[in-house]
Amino acid sequence: MSGNRIKVTIRCRQCGERFILKGRRDNGRIETGFKQCICDNDHDLEMETQE
Repeated sequence: MSGNRIKVTIRCRQCGERFILKGRRDNGRIETGFKQCICDNDHDLEMETQE
């Protein structure tokens, strides 16, 4: 269902830092508001979701 909150784990592939956030699935995309890692990486990220 669109709009339900889901748990999202984001891992930076450059420094290995992990972030656990809540997000929403919107038209097949996952929106969390996450912009970049603390190492300034904003593109080389791995995302895993749990419903």
